[in-house]
Amino acid sequence: QGHAGRLVFGELKGKSCVCMQGRFHMYEGHSLLKTTFPIRVFKLMGVETLIVTNAAGSLADGLQPGDIMIIKDHINFLGLVGLNPLSGPNDDKFGPRFPAMSGCYDKGLRSLMMEIAKQMGVAGLVQEGVYAMVGGPNFETIAEAKLLHRLGVDAVGMSTAPEVVVATHCGLRVFGLSLITNKVAKSYEDSESVNHEGVLEVGRLRSHTVQQLVTELISRMEINNNENTNNAS
Repeated sequence: QGHAGRLVFGELKGKSCVCMQGRFHMYEGHSLLKTTFPIRVFKLMGVETLIVTNAAGSLADGLQPGDIMIIKDHINFLGLVGLNPLSGPNDDKFGPRFPAMSGCYDKGLRSLMMEIAKQMGVAGLVQEGVYAMVGGPNFETIAEAKLLHRLGVDAVGMSTAPEVVVATHCGLRVFGLSLITNKVAKSYEDSESVNHEGVLEVGRLRSHTVQQLVTELISRMEINNNENTNNAS
């Protein structure tokens, strides 16, 4: 729900792009192989840069619903317990058996986005943070939220990390944004609970701002945009 399920090809600011309107999630019953399959297809198509967006709940006190978090790093809880899209035989034509993940979110693109946000007058909505992926589909318990917060997590969601792992393995440049759609309850005194309708509503309210930011980022990207290479976000 909330995902159109379309693959859109076109040009944005003169750069060839392919856009996934919606994607596969493990909580829908799909394997990690399927959820990350499009990334390998994009790599074979000549894609150079992957831009990932998600809706996430805020654990950081300074992140409010409607804010936009530039992902500077992630904690892939599924991967830490052995659910990794790179498990199994390694195909060397995509990448190495043991890829490094220490710099998977491109520092240059992160800096460029902060500059763009200032120029657009929305810097107050944008900050960097650490994203954590949990399996879902249920939202987190208070005890789970308190644990994540103590571990240094700023925002939590149910996607993104497997795609980024595979993209990094493939050698793609990665940039990620989390739209903060709700505050995650970290206290037993909190009376509000998150619901999917509220998440979608914040997404609708901030969609134009996110579109403007991503469009401007793509327009300023340096990529090899020639007739033999398709570049995508």
